[in-house]
Amino acid sequence: FMAVQMGLLAGGSDAESAAEAEATPPPIAPVAYLALDPLIVTLPRSSGRQYLRFVVQLEVAPDYLAEVEAVKPRIIDVMNGYLRAVAPEDFEGQGVLEPLRAQLLRRIQVVTGEGRVRDLLVMEFLLN
Repeated sequence: FMAVQMGLLAGGSDAESAAEAEATPPPIAPVAYLALDPLIVTLPRSSGRQYLRFVVQLEVAPDYLAEVEAVKPRIIDVMNGYLRAVAPEDFEGQGVLEPLRAQLLRRIQVVTGEGRVRDLLVMEFLLN
């Protein structure tokens, strides 16, 4: 065991380099973020709440940042339309953010084209 561990016999150095390769995390892919203007959505009075303040950033492939920024008004329009269509009681549940993020991200990807927007990051979600 000692001879293999010290590298005197074949196998010790390969095992160590394999262990080091597994311990090193893969590099993070290049990314850019595009901050969108805060959205304030008026909720129906029956909900007991008056408005939703929603602030997001888009995780964008760096090569497409300018293209995504060019269609920013369309992105905000799609988000506004979807958020106004959501039933007020749907905002009250525990797991409201995950389905909301998934629906918005899918709509944004349709507007921008596949492969440009990787994720939607919710920075602020305030019901008042």
